[in-house]
Amino acid sequence: MIIHKAFKFRIYPRDIQQRQLTIQFGHARFIYNHYRAKREAIYKETGNGLNYVDTANDLKQLKDNGEHFWLREADSQVLQQSLIDLDRAYKNFFEKRAKYPGFKSKKSKQSIRYPQRFKFNGDRIYLPKVGWVKGVFHRPIEGKVKNCTVSKTKSGKYFVSVQCKLEIPDPEPRDGRIGIDLGLKDFVTLSTGEKFEAPKHLRHAERRLKIRQRRLSRKQKGSNSWEWARLQLACQHEKVVNQRQDFHHKLSHNLVSRFGHLAFEDLNIAGMLKNHYLAKSIQDAGWSQFVRFCEYKAVWTGGMTEKADRFYPSSKLCSTCGEINHALQLSDRIWVCTDCGTIHDRDVNAAINLLSTSTLGTRESYAVGDTIPVRGSAPEAQVL
Repeated sequence: MIIHKAFKFRIYPRDIQQRQLTIQFGHARFIYNHYRAKREAIYKETGNGLNYVDTANDLKQLKDNGEHFWLREADSQVLQQSLIDLDRAYKNFFEKRAKYPGFKSKKSKQSIRYPQRFKFNGDRIYLPKVGWVKGVFHRPIEGKVKNCTVSKTKSGKYFVSVQCKLEIPDPEPRDGRIGIDLGLKDFVTLSTGEKFEAPKHLRHAERRLKIRQRRLSRKQKGSNSWEWARLQLACQHEKVVNQRQDFHHKLSHNLVSRFGHLAFEDLNIAGMLKNHYLAKSIQDAGWSQFVRFCEYKAVWTGGMTEKADRFYPSSKLCSTCGEINHALQLSDRIWVCTDCGTIHDRDVNAAINLLSTSTLGTRESYAVGDTIPVRGSAPEAQVL
């Protein structure tokens, strides 16, 4: 099996190297924004858009233009990679995988990509037009190196992510099925009844974030004290992101190691965020990132993931008899089936139903015209 794997390391550029990286970041950002605006303007005028080849040919003329001669300070391949990123952003939009590409800001996380001409030597990495940069390479790089991405966080930390292509033995198909219901109080509820409490990293850090935000708002923008307060706030936000990512990695590894088939629900997270009472908690949970971690780890270990239809009534459907409780409210954590009298834990029942969608083939229609699996049915069984 051929997989792509990234190895991320912390690097420590010197002051002069930081200035050189700032030039790379700024020029790549300018190219992205310049051709983002140009592609939109030409489309409005002519009805025809530009592709990567068109923008790459135009970039040569732009660099020869005396007004933009300063673009030669940046590595040429870094600028080309910025055009590739822009072209991919448009393709993702037209294929309905992402929103319409916006402009990049110097206040956001900065990154550039080198497709080649970088190299390693001990605890250093060579970056074109930057030089040898010290880093902490805490694990060996495996496979064939394809490219490296240098990034700078809002807190001023620098990282390099090396993408490699490597071949691993084809994993054996693994047994064990589990239904997984995602929630806010309990982050994950399994069809076995096991629950993992939501850590709520953002909620726990909210007081510190408010204090540091107030300190920043009292400073004069651009002063040394303002910059110090901004870094303190950025570090706290970065800590929350790292804590959430660490939790997702550990939990996804736990589940993928134990089960070969994971069944989720295809949640409409964008729609759920419109509920202003739950929006912050939903963002704090980070369901999409967790499911994405489970998906690629399952493939690497011989497992698989599956998503039930987002309109499937996993919480309202009785996992014992198939009766739908249309009166179920979000606040009802325990409910009793009016048909068979079974007492259900809302989340456990939903997880069992999600597992059923991936193990049963017989389905029946329900109110909105979609289909639901019938528990305990077989091809020759009659649907009641």
